Amino acid sequence: MPITASVLTLAIAGSLQQGQPAPRDPLTVATAVRVAAAPQIDGLADAEVWVAAPKTSNFLEFDPKPSQPARFKTEFQVTYDDRNLYVFVRAYDPHPDSIMHALTRRDVRGPSDQIKIIVDSYNDNRTGFEFAVNPDGVKRDFAVFEDGNEDASWNGIWDVATRVDELGWTAEFQIPLSQLRYASAEGHTFGFGVWRDIERYRERVSWPEYKTTTSGFMSQMGDLVGLVDLSSARRMEFTPYALTKNVSRERTVGGFERAQELAVGGDLKLGITSNVTLDMTINPDFGQVEADPAVLNLSAFETFVGERRPFFVEGTGIYTSFRLNCYIVVDCSTNEGLFYSRRIGRSPFLRSDYGDAGTPSATPIAAAAKLTGRTRSGLSFGLLDAATMRVEGTQERTVEPFTNFIVASAQQDLRNGNTGISLIATAVNRSLDEWTDAVLHHAAYAAGANFRNRFAGGKYEFNASLAASRVTGTPTAIARTQRSPVHYYQQPGDDLEVDDDATSLSGLAGQLKFGKYGGGITRFETSLVRQSAGFDVNDLGYLRRADMLDWSTWAALSFRKPKWIYNWAQVNANHWERWNTSGTRLDNAWNFNGHLGFRNQMNIHAGGTLDNFGAVYCDRCTRGGPVLRQSRGFYPWFGVNGDGRKRLVPSMWVNLGYWDEGESFNRWLSPYLSIKVSTRLNAEIGAGIGRTKDNTQWLENFTDETTGETHYTFAHLEQRTVSMNVRVNYTIQPNMTVEFYGEPFATQGEYSNLREVSNPGAAEYEDRFRPYSPTEEVDLGFNFIQLRTNTVMRWEYRPGSTLFLVWQHGRDRGQSRLMPSWRDDYRELFDLHPDNTFLIKIAYWLNK
Repeated sequence: MPITASVLTLAIAGSLQQGQPAPRDPLTVATAVRVAAAPQIDGLADAEVWVAAPKTSNFLEFDPKPSQPARFKTEFQVTYDDRNLYVFVRAYDPHPDSIMHALTRRDVRGPSDQIKIIVDSYNDNRTGFEFAVNPDGVKRDFAVFEDGNEDASWNGIWDVATRVDELGWTAEFQIPLSQLRYASAEGHTFGFGVWRDIERYRERVSWPEYKTTTSGFMSQMGDLVGLVDLSSARRMEFTPYALTKNVSRERTVGGFERAQELAVGGDLKLGITSNVTLDMTINPDFGQVEADPAVLNLSAFETFVGERRPFFVEGTGIYTSFRLNCYIVVDCSTNEGLFYSRRIGRSPFLRSDYGDAGTPSATPIAAAAKLTGRTRSGLSFGLLDAATMRVEGTQERTVEPFTNFIVASAQQDLRNGNTGISLIATAVNRSLDEWTDAVLHHAAYAAGANFRNRFAGGKYEFNASLAASRVTGTPTAIARTQRSPVHYYQQPGDDLEVDDDATSLSGLAGQLKFGKYGGGITRFETSLVRQSAGFDVNDLGYLRRADMLDWSTWAALSFRKPKWIYNWAQVNANHWERWNTSGTRLDNAWNFNGHLGFRNQMNIHAGGTLDNFGAVYCDRCTRGGPVLRQSRGFYPWFGVNGDGRKRLVPSMWVNLGYWDEGESFNRWLSPYLSIKVSTRLNAEIGAGIGRTKDNTQWLENFTDETTGETHYTFAHLEQRTVSMNVRVNYTIQPNMTVEFYGEPFATQGEYSNLREVSNPGAAEYEDRFRPYSPTEEVDLGFNFIQLRTNTVMRWEYRPGSTLFLVWQHGRDRGQSRLMPSWRDDYRELFDLHPDNTFLIKIAYWLNK
């Protein structure tokens, strides 16, 4: 293997002995001056405070031509008082009429010029905030963590004014100190940067110089000095809300009725100190949040659903930073980790067993709180606690018990942010009863530790993590966990056995990573992951499967300097192997892909995967039965994206797959079109059109009541899927928008050629199965259609205070009867009874 203990020891030892970083270049230092009177935020530089403030202007281009002098001059000034930080930016342009505009809703980047202010108020080279604006005054903001990960859900309370004049355009920022985090001290130095985008040339310039070949983002900021006696006063923000909701309900005896619901709640943000903040929410409502996209899951693994609820998205980087199975080969796309916030407020677990049409589809959250902060020594910490209510189904039976969730996390930065140690612990405790103690864990605990070390100027990094888990419950509940797809202890032929008397289950998971992420054109990473069979974090985390050993390696050539017809290019090669802890090889694959960004701003991507080299087996295909040998597969793909500056921006992705010695294939086409009707109105239309012929689709496991023999059956599945997603945004003004989102989805499949596993380890594909006819009736098809739309008018009538008008519309149907055509499917969809919800929600921001 390419990583050895001696290599890693030398890497760590050498990096830790590098000492303190060299002093900053004077060209990366800007000075802020204190002012007695606040400027009027109007985009003009005629206020007295800007006359005396020093100007900084040594900007350099970093994209597409690194380290080149900027095409147009840009300069900025910084002042502050007891309450706010003020930044004035002058973006010179000899052709102001050519400046690109786009009037979009807040936090949406249109094809326009942009000025961005970056503030690392802790000066830790790891965390910070971004404040961006375009010439039309559209605001975007982000919280930054882990030296480059952006939390787009963060919405700070700040103000900005822009103007276009004969010299170009200006942006005047007012950023309340209450929105920043900094330690209590007499003097401060903030990490600071200013970026400018000149959209018509697709050029980006920065102060100080940003190098795309260097790992990290916040660690490349300059210094903002001159900040003395910053206010450390405690701050408080309270945003109460009230809403009325009109919903459609299905009667128990048949038919539908409408009901009116009223609710009140609120969010509280309390600055305990200047660097410690408490966030609380009481009876939160997320009615303005889009519905989850439709999906039909035929695999053994749980579908991951992204978080959209503001309270659980904003500022949770410190909780979600501990990932499992996270490395470049999979790009962390499995989303596995110790904290998966969608567990809080999930659909009641036993709703399909004890619920009916009147049972809530989401578990009510009584209250939740987050405490976050950072000390002067570089210690970041976070504590989250949430409680969900008991949900009752029919006959007063429990479908979801009262549950308390806790997450605690801490991260200590060392060596100016180049080294770090992080810890996380989670706990779930439930009040179980006679309906729930046989299926749910009484308690679940997990803990993890991570060490990272960046060295050689940020080019190389070593990362090591270790996590442990323990779940407790009744013997019935623990046996159920052991037999679940995460573990499959009952699988014959491995080293595991189900313990029907166990009242707990424990496990460990660990990962080592070492890679080169910057400098020159070469990049690489190698990763080793091991998870024991008993590892389980799914009460508050997300884990597809345990019982796994994975070794993955990535190498790349990255070209970032424009040449000939391209601005950038990258070629990647990946290899991965996987085994379970009993030693069965589960995968052995190679992947090659290339990416090219043309000078005309179009880009293309292509690649392919070849898998199952040698004797490779699937230990999840039979759903608890014997491991099944796999045949070699080939999965090519191709994509192209258009120039985002144009009115019409097309893109297309094609995914193909061929496996089972030619018996199975998959074809998936994803066209996409962005239409900019005007600077105020734009639309995005995407589609997914797919056809699959899977000759080895698991159907069901049948147990013979006479002999006790289990038949593991598969079938030939022919599936067709058509989906669309349409998004239309109309911006009346930067703080008032109307957004529509719609997604029709239809999929149908038909099973044939039923077989059972006869010789699962046979080298030849056909020898692994024999014909089988079930003695019981089996559905040999499925037909699922769904329509979801969401229309939201959002008006931020004052900073932090918002009015929402929402209309949610839905229809769906699932059946085994196949329709002769898609036209018949969609015709029947619109014949279904609609589920309409109308909501008015108003929130008012109060601060002290």
